[in-house]
Amino acid sequence: MANLTLPPKPKNSLYKKTKTIIILILVAALYVWTFLSIDIDWARAMERAANNFHRVIPRLFDPDWSAMGDVSDKMFETVLIAFAGSVMAAILSIPLAFLAAKNMMGIFSVIGKWILSAIRAFPDIILAVLFVVAVGPTAFAGVLAIAIGSCGMLGKMFSEIIEQIDMDIVQAMQANGANRIQILFTAVFPQIIPEFLSYAIYRFEVDIRASSILGIVGAGGIGTMISFASSNRNWNEMGMILLAIIIVVSVIDFASAKIRSKIV
Repeated sequence: MANLTLPPKPKNSLYKKTKTIIILILVAALYVWTFLSIDIDWARAMERAANNFHRVIPRLFDPDWSAMGDVSDKMFETVLIAFAGSVMAAILSIPLAFLAAKNMMGIFSVIGKWILSAIRAFPDIILAVLFVVAVGPTAFAGVLAIAIGSCGMLGKMFSEIIEQIDMDIVQAMQANGANRIQILFTAVFPQIIPEFLSYAIYRFEVDIRASSILGIVGAGGIGTMISFASSNRNWNEMGMILLAIIIVVSVIDFASAKIRSKIV
């Protein structure tokens, strides 16, 4: 058997080594500057953390099972908020994605990209505060916050999927005289729907976590109980809430992973 001669490994040039070292030094300097610029009394913070650890953590691991009914109701409401918001976001993001896709809108795609960037600039918690003021402290405010916040991210992902479709199929249908509606439903949608569904389901996973927090500002869901439990220092109830969140999020993550593996 003939001996195989492997090609020589490429030598790193002095420029690349110097560039890597400079980047590492800059990153390290940034971390050092960040920690030194934070005005924190580290001794007091560590002492307080040690005291709270012995007072709070054991109670978190001893959940209040009598609160299971209320926690289950609020957790179910949280899942519904996330689901309704995710569905609304998936629907709203489709036209925005086509508007932002360069292969569909050409130079006008810049408008769609600006709109999606502007939407993504607002964190979900800020949107929740705005909608609580607009529609009141209800679960509907949480749905709207999730829908708008997720729309920006899904729209960006969807537009990138649209830009990666096989345009030869589109051009072939155009050459055969197909109109825009026929091209959309025959050449475009079959290529993008599986990935659209996969990303929408993945975003639902993220929205479950986000909707768990929105109740802190009055947007419904389990976050409302988190706010009350922390205000009253009811760490046993907080332990029950955290346990419910962990179980629900884990189950949904596992189920959505299975579904996405079947779709794509």
